[in-house]
Amino acid sequence: MNKEVISTDKAPAAVGPYSQAIKTGNLIFLSGQVPIDPATGKLVEGDAAAQAIQCCKNVLAILESQGLTTANVVKTTVFITDIKTFGAVNEVYQQYFSAPCPARSCVEVSALPLGAKVEIESIAAV
Repeated sequence: MNKEVISTDKAPAAVGPYSQAIKTGNLIFLSGQVPIDPATGKLVEGDAAAQAIQCCKNVLAILESQGLTTANVVKTTVFITDIKTFGAVNEVYQQYFSAPCPARSCVEVSALPLGAKVEIESIAAV
């Protein structure tokens, strides 16, 4: 199997032993993006919607580094720490992922890295 590591300074650097994204064949697997501002390296403050905006910006930055957009995304998984924020996060999500929307899962989790309220991972087709 051929694996190509994808990395851009326009998105937060990995905070552990993983890559921002891996390309294999015609698919790109993006690691979960938490709401870290790549300019400061700090978690964006605010509610789940504010954090979802930064997550989406980080996903978009990785895609753009490969000449892609969110239109190339075929699957996302959204992790939120409070299911009551689903509506607010969904409103943000719709601004970045339009029809035909990718397949998606959204799950509530007990905690996310660095105390984030939202994390979004994606799979894109080239």
